Amino acid sequence: MADAYSYTNAKGQTYYLHTKEVTLKNGKIQRIYFFARDVRPGSLPAVPAGYEVMETKRTNMPVLKKA
Repeated sequence: MADAYSYTNAKGQTYYLHTKEVTLKNGKIQRIYFFARDVRPGSLPAVPAGYEVMETKRTNMPVLKKA
């Protein structure tokens, strides 16, 4: 498995970036990005172009935001 992009939040917890294609109710396929505490299939080696990592205020969970 390729090296996954890791992010350590303010609480010192490490998360890894993943992507997955999901089918919406209208039948369209959309690519989603998410962080997980472990490395799974679909891990990404870097943040996609045009995105940046931010933390949610309450839980310090990392999320991707369009730059």
